[in-house]
Amino acid sequence: MNFIKIKVLVFAALGAGIFLGNAQTAVSKSSEENSQSAKVVPTNLKWSERMMLSEMQRFPESWMLDFSKSPKWTYPAAIVLDASEKLYTKTGKKEYYDYISDFGAKLINEDGTIISYELEKYNIDLLNSGNVLLYLYEKEKKEKYLKALQTLRLQIDGQPRTKDGSFWHKKVYPHQVWLDGLYMGMPFYAHYTHDFTKGEDAKKAYDDVVLQFDEVQKNLLDKKTGLLYHAWDESKEQAWADKKTGLSPNFWGRAMGWYGMAMVDVLDFLPKDHPGRARLISYIKSYTDAVIKVQDKDNGLWYQVLDKAGAKGNYTEATASAMFVYVMIKSVNEGYLPKSYKKAAKKGYDGIIKNLISVEANGVVNLNKCCAVAGLGGKPYRDGSYEYYINEAIRSNDGKGTGPFILASLEFEK
Repeated sequence: MNFIKIKVLVFAALGAGIFLGNAQTAVSKSSEENSQSAKVVPTNLKWSERMMLSEMQRFPESWMLDFSKSPKWTYPAAIVLDASEKLYTKTGKKEYYDYISDFGAKLINEDGTIISYELEKYNIDLLNSGNVLLYLYEKEKKEKYLKALQTLRLQIDGQPRTKDGSFWHKKVYPHQVWLDGLYMGMPFYAHYTHDFTKGEDAKKAYDDVVLQFDEVQKNLLDKKTGLLYHAWDESKEQAWADKKTGLSPNFWGRAMGWYGMAMVDVLDFLPKDHPGRARLISYIKSYTDAVIKVQDKDNGLWYQVLDKAGAKGNYTEATASAMFVYVMIKSVNEGYLPKSYKKAAKKGYDGIIKNLISVEANGVVNLNKCCAVAGLGGKPYRDGSYEYYINEAIRSNDGKGTGPFILASLEFEK
């Protein structure tokens, strides 16, 4: 066999190898694409999109997000829709925008009235979904959204207060300030002020927003641990309130989570030159230091009752864990905290994925071990005891956890 013939055979063999290699790559690539297209939620996306698409699969209409059976003006949907808004900004995928838009379309009547909302109840929880309308009005300029926003802003003017100016949580909970209320009301108040209020009126409104945090630091902070109690009763009349201090008896994980999210989200709208800005950032620092001290050393998560890790019945809880991670990583990204804090945030985030996330065969992602609800007072009476918190219902895929998880994921993906 001469040299030329050998050369031809070698090239032929090499060519066949290249062809087979390319064919195998094409086959494996197309089989991977087929397996992804067979999934309801593709597993090759980032966690932010995987969780958002899972929520949209579970709750095909956005008003369903709080396990609602019919359209109702509640707050948990707004947290997931905040995440959807940020995903739409990042990806440009219209399905995320449509999901938000559908909420406004279903919940706001053409005359601007809000389905199931009653102003005279002065329930601060119900301001939170106003953030969705602020976004939709900016995008769509529909008169009905503006009217609804003005109604919600009226609630702030009439919301009952303590003698030093803290908002009561609800009219039916007189003299009571809950940590939850800071998240429910203050980002909306600051955002509305940013978009619609000018001059001296804007300055007064921003001062009022900061006052709410100053008062909470004064009245609900435990100086020994740096943690904040769930609530404070100025009148000291509630059975759950300490007769000397008016404080509730425990540090509930999600209440602390709400408070942290309130601070980092308000800073998105508080003017850079506002004197209260530096104070809020200092509160975030002391808050985060306290939160890291009660982080589980092994799994990176946080407990339902924060300072009682080993107590019988206590458990690592998903909504609080997701909120703390979001607060920390956003604070690092925005420069409110030094970069060294990213380590604790990442440990918490990895802990959520390892211990609290499960993925179904069709790709749908679940967030497990979410406390369904917790509060104080009411009927039947909630006494704020350790036993009360650990015995509240636990469920999967609560928007109070999935929303912060998506927001935290987006911060890590930056």
